[in-house]
Amino acid sequence: MIAGVPTEFTPPGPGSFETPPIIHGVEWFTKPVLVAALSVVVIIWFFWGASRKAAVVPSKLQFAGELGYNFVRNSIARDAIGSKDYMKYVPYLTGLFFFILLNNVAATIPLIQFPTFSHIGWAYVAAIMSWVIYNAVGIKKKGLFGYFKHQTMPAGVPAWLMPLMIPIEFISNIIVRPVSLSLRLFANMFAGHILLLVFVLGGEYMVFESGSIALGGVGILTFLMGIAIAGLELFVQCIQAYIFVVLTAQYIGSAIADEH
Repeated sequence: MIAGVPTEFTPPGPGSFETPPIIHGVEWFTKPVLVAALSVVVIIWFFWGASRKAAVVPSKLQFAGELGYNFVRNSIARDAIGSKDYMKYVPYLTGLFFFILLNNVAATIPLIQFPTFSHIGWAYVAAIMSWVIYNAVGIKKKGLFGYFKHQTMPAGVPAWLMPLMIPIEFISNIIVRPVSLSLRLFANMFAGHILLLVFVLGGEYMVFESGSIALGGVGILTFLMGIAIAGLELFVQCIQAYIFVVLTAQYIGSAIADEH
């Protein structure tokens, strides 16, 4: 407010996700890069600390580490891939789950408050890594021709339908999967964070800048709604990490399955 005149409210938009370099002159070192690097350090510290003094009666840190590891191993990898082959993929799925989880939850951590995967490039990289892995293991097991036959020619489909089914299955299983993986993660993080910004910045404007008592009261209510939305967003952040890793595990399981 300038001289009693309310300033115009500028709603948040895509520009709100543009972060300047943290170090002047180092253009690539932005907030998402810092958050991602910190998440890697935290993950390494957490699992190293949980496992370095493993005991029959676990410490609190060891118990937490085993709980997180067992969740990914038993509830995601084994259920989606199968008890025969799942163990070799557990390290990747565990690291992927906690990396996405920490970078999502960073949006609700004070002083950070930024979801790394609201920048679509990060979501693309995570999806491409999973895409490369599940295609590579499928080709390794079945051979190039056998793998593409497995992915594009469903069992039990009449031969006269194959000219129609092969391109549909190819697009669905080979091309669309990484796109849907990345867009689902990005869209949820982007939309959730921008919604939170609308309530927080809108509430701040109505309380401090509008110059209206009535709007000030609405602004307080908006702040309270923002807190509720932050809680909902935290739930979504956890669910999206789970969904991304579950789908990755399912794609791996599908790629190495004996039948389509």
